[in-house]
This record gives sequence, structure tokens and C-alpha cells, in this order.
Amino acid sequence: MQIEQWLRQATARLSTSDSARLDAELLLAQVLEKDRTWLYTWSDRELSDGQLQAVDTLLQQRQQGVPVAHLLGQREFWSLPLRVNASTLIPRPDTETLVEWALQLPVRDQARVLDLGTGTGAIALALASERSQWQVEAVDAQVQAVQLAQYNAQALQLDVRVYASHWFSAVNGRFDVLVSNPPYIDADDEHLQQGDVRFEPASALVAEQSGLADLFYLIDNAPHWLVDGGWLLLEHGFQQAEAVQQRLRQQGFSQVENRCDLAGQPRISGGCWQP
Repeated sequence: MQIEQWLRQATARLSTSDSARLDAELLLAQVLEKDRTWLYTWSDRELSDGQLQAVDTLLQQRQQGVPVAHLLGQREFWSLPLRVNASTLIPRPDTETLVEWALQLPVRDQARVLDLGTGTGAIALALASERSQWQVEAVDAQVQAVQLAQYNAQALQLDVRVYASHWFSAVNGRFDVLVSNPPYIDADDEHLQQGDVRFEPASALVAEQSGLADLFYLIDNAPHWLVDGGWLLLEHGFQQAEAVQQRLRQQGFSQVENRCDLAGQPRISGGCWQP
């Protein structure tokens, strides 16, 4: 079977996916150890029986809903190839909005930065890749996530200190910037039974108080860990923007504002701590 013929059939089999053709291309490129451009250049190449068997196994798993990132073992974030697995969230493009904002903050050249609940290390590693002079730390309560983020840091040769901590429990000193993409989904949210999140750990997704518990905890405790003029940036659900910004103001943060994600939804809120 030729490459283009297989891609057409695979796309039809993945018709329930919003990105069926892309999914098929990524899976085939993985098996062939080529990039997607190669598939188009050599679309008339014949696939061997072994290649067909290998890619069909992946395709069947994708049909069952297993995320492409888990099948590939990798997801790109901020142009960085990150290893992923079922122990953490899969990095999403919308979170790059938080990275963009953090890079624009008026902080000192050797700023101390802490990523809370780092997962794969995506946010911390993206910041370190752009600001080599920053002192970036990343923490997670899950040992597997810490190990994964440490692996990604070493693979990318980025100087990020990753260690286990339940939020601030093992953290020392004060920081110029605190960033986090914490759990913020309500346990009763119907989206938990849809798409990739079905295969991601609930501990990284779900929070009490209609998804606001961890967001409020971070806002309430951040002042103890921020220098004067330090910033707190938080990712949240689009419907939570007003509540998060109100809490920031109640706790004494100034310059409180919001940034929208790629779909134009309010996704990141933050403020400056100036006691």
C-alpha cells in the first residue's frame, strides 16, 4: 500500500477526531522515522508489511481515544520537544500564552522564577530557553512528574532545578515570578469524559470549589513567596477569570489583568505584589 493511500484510509478511520489527517500523518511519520514533509514528498512509496502492522497498532489505539502525544511519547511546546507520559498533563498550545506574558514582565535580569505543578516541565523549560540568566525552579507533588521534568531538562540541556514539593512545602526564599497551570476543572465537568483528558491524571485536572480551590490557595499564599514587585501568573478556565481576578485584588495584588488564549478566551490572570 502506498503512503497516500494509507493516509486516506487512516483519516477515514479517525473520522471522530478533530485532527484526523494530522493524527494519521504523525503516527505514520513516527513509524517511518521521518517528518511529515517527507510523507508528502514520497507519497507514492510502498509501505512494507512490517511498517503497516506497526502503524496499524498505533492507529487502533488512537481510535480507542489514546492521545497522539502518548502514542508518540512526545509533544512539542514552545518549539521544545518534550517527553510525555500518562503521569502528567499533555502540554497545550494555550499555555504558551502564559509563557509569552512572563517573558514580558518588568523583572531584574537574574530573576528567580518558580513553576508550581510543573508536570512535564513545559513552562519552566520554555522560560529557561528564552532567559538563560534567570534562576528557574520547578516543583511538582508527583514523583513521576518530577522525574519526567528532570529528564526533559537534561535532554534539552536547560538549567532548571526540578524537585518534589506540594506547592510551596519544600520551597525556599522569595521569587520575582511565580507561574502555574494548576488543576482547575470541576469534578462534575462533562469534559472530563471527553478527548485526551480521559487519559490524563485527575490529580492534575480536578480541584474542589468548582475548580477554584488550588487557584485560590496559590493566590492566598503567593505573597509569602514573592519579592516586592514580584508577579503571579495563573492559568485557569475561561469561566473562572472574574473569580480569579477578584481574589487577586482581595489579596492585595495590583495591576491585575487577563490574557486570552488562542481561541480568544480569557485564560491567564495575574498581578503584581506591591505591599
